[in-house]
Formats: sequence, structure tokens, C-alpha cells
Amino acid sequence: MGMNKNTVLAWATFIMIIMGIILIGLAIYRYADVAGWGFAAVGIGFFSIAWVFNALKGRM
Repeated sequence: MGMNKNTVLAWATFIMIIMGIILIGLAIYRYADVAGWGFAAVGIGFFSIAWVFNALKGRM
């Protein structure tokens, strides 16, 4: 039972979503100043990359 391409992309999508939530949570609760905007922007970037990984499942 090896991992095929779709399984790898599914795990990558899951990890990217978790990291995006963590970064946005840090932006909201830990860094309320200007640094929070950077953390939120990176978290949104993680969501967009996860969206691309999800779109690639089944096409590679």
C-alpha cells in the first residue's frame, strides 16, 4: 500500500490548510500589531497553494 500522487497531494493540501489556520490564528491572537498583517497574508497564501494542490488531484 504505497502512496500514489493523489494521496500525496491530499496530504499536502491537508497540511497546508492546517498551517494556514495556525498562521491566521497567530495573526489574530498573538500579533495584533503590524506583524499580524504579514502572518495573515502568509496564511492566506497557504490557503491558495492548498487550493491549487486540491485542483491538481486526479490531473497529474
